[in-house]
Amino acid sequence: MRTRRNFIQKMGLSALGLYTIQGLNANSILRLQPKVADGPVLRVALMGLGGYATRVAESMQQSKRAKITGLISGTPEKLKTWGAKYNVPENSRYNYENFDAIRNNPDIDAVYVITPNALHHNQVIRSARAGKHVICEKPMGLNAKEGREMVDVCKKAGKKLLVGYRMHFEPLTLEIHRMRTAGELGAIKFFQGLSGFRLGDPTQWRVNKALAGGGALMDIGIYALNGCRYMVGEEPVWVTAQETKTDSVKFKEGVDETITFQLGFPSGATASCLSSYNMNNLDRFFLNGDKGFAELQPASSYGPIKGRTHKGPLDIANDRPQQATQMDEMAAIILDDKKPVIPVDGEEGLRDLVIIDAIYKAVKTGGKIKLG
Repeated sequence: MRTRRNFIQKMGLSALGLYTIQGLNANSILRLQPKVADGPVLRVALMGLGGYATRVAESMQQSKRAKITGLISGTPEKLKTWGAKYNVPENSRYNYENFDAIRNNPDIDAVYVITPNALHHNQVIRSARAGKHVICEKPMGLNAKEGREMVDVCKKAGKKLLVGYRMHFEPLTLEIHRMRTAGELGAIKFFQGLSGFRLGDPTQWRVNKALAGGGALMDIGIYALNGCRYMVGEEPVWVTAQETKTDSVKFKEGVDETITFQLGFPSGATASCLSSYNMNNLDRFFLNGDKGFAELQPASSYGPIKGRTHKGPLDIANDRPQQATQMDEMAAIILDDKKPVIPVDGEEGLRDLVIIDAIYKAVKTGGKIKLG
């Protein structure tokens, strides 16, 4: 352990900024969270160092309020290379067997779970019980039962559970949300959400039911599902759905290739959504009211998002990495108790899981499933 004198000499008094060091020992100084103009920094351990985690990590280098201070992976080589790249010390690198020890690491405030869907439930619960806030990629769990347990455990532990709904902070998305809330589109009548792409590698975890819990709906269709809720501004009261499968080799039993689903809302508005692993060029939201419309295309890609309304193109800067904005906003939610315009908490994730359960039930029964 470095002495207080060596630490101060190395860092320089200017680097301590707003902090007063008088009366503090070395451990206290080391644990102080660095300050930036917008507030304290959220210290995050990334769990699951795959493709999307790579994007998150790179984007976080532009975050003002979030920093990578821990790593969790089952691959020792990744822990080594990522640790060196992001300056994460060895004592803040964990595997899936020993990561409960993060409870003893004061340099980690939150764990961001970026692993296959089937692992979320257990990993979120373990992280919360280890005393850390949790950010979990979507879908939050495999079904509503798992989701409720995750929400309950985090509440009992006194830790916040957030879901990686990055589009909830995207500028064009928020502008359409504002227009709808302000009544500029009039009474909402219809929403269309198209989400899909042609899946490549047939051996990837996304088409493994044991890891994915489903298929296209769980992975990409959730954008359209979640989008219809915050775009329409109501919770659906019924759902119908149909599945189409043309490749039973790649998309085995329990792994959906394409699902279309329809939802009805208390006001009489309806939504028609398509989720597919077998079609490209599906990334569009369309919201129609009796006074105007709004469209995003692309609507949920990594950007830039493009949009227009009955008033013309949406000319709003949105070239900052979505994940950088997401992490800054989630830091404010966790550290400052900020209330986002569109919720990203565990209850929001649970609502999607309830509807996903109903969609799969509608596919099996061919009937209209009532919600709530």
